[in-house]
Amino acid sequence: MLACRIEPMEKGQAERLMPMLEEVLAEAGLVWRDLAAIGVGTGPGNFTGVRISVAAARGLALSLGVPALGVTAFEALSYGLASSVVTLVDARRGAVWLAADDLAPTQADQGALPESLRGRDFVGHGADSAAASLGGTEIEPAHPLPVAIALIAELRRSTQQPRPAPLYLRAADAAPSADPPPVILP
Repeated sequence: MLACRIEPMEKGQAERLMPMLEEVLAEAGLVWRDLAAIGVGTGPGNFTGVRISVAAARGLALSLGVPALGVTAFEALSYGLASSVVTLVDARRGAVWLAADDLAPTQADQGALPESLRGRDFVGHGADSAAASLGGTEIEPAHPLPVAIALIAELRRSTQQPRPAPLYLRAADAAPSADPPPVILP
């Protein structure tokens, strides 16, 4: 790993993303043309942040002529762990998205996780409270999220992959525009 940067933010992702990527490349002594692939987190997560990151990755990949490779937060959080874990991602509003090898991604109330998860290993958001309430074990991620995304993308680079697309597990909070759509002239 040559460089890694994590900047949690509620707003301003679109404005900050490209300058931050430039800084990380410079810190690693690289330029855009040195990249062989673009790995991107596809969510679930902040609706706007995921949309911005996937669009940026696809645009950069197209302009650089390299593949863009999507990795879910579930895959990244559980990457490198020895056991099958229940992966928890913050869904806000007191909820989590959870997934495991034997469990499709779903949303659950963080304070009332399914009893079927009793005794399991948990990683991610609220893993400590999930483990305590269900008699399981909290497991720390093996890598920071961006590092795991990069490692998984590198593994996938030699195989044909679909274009990255956001993993949305619930509808956006924003309401559709009340304005009529623009008229496209011939």
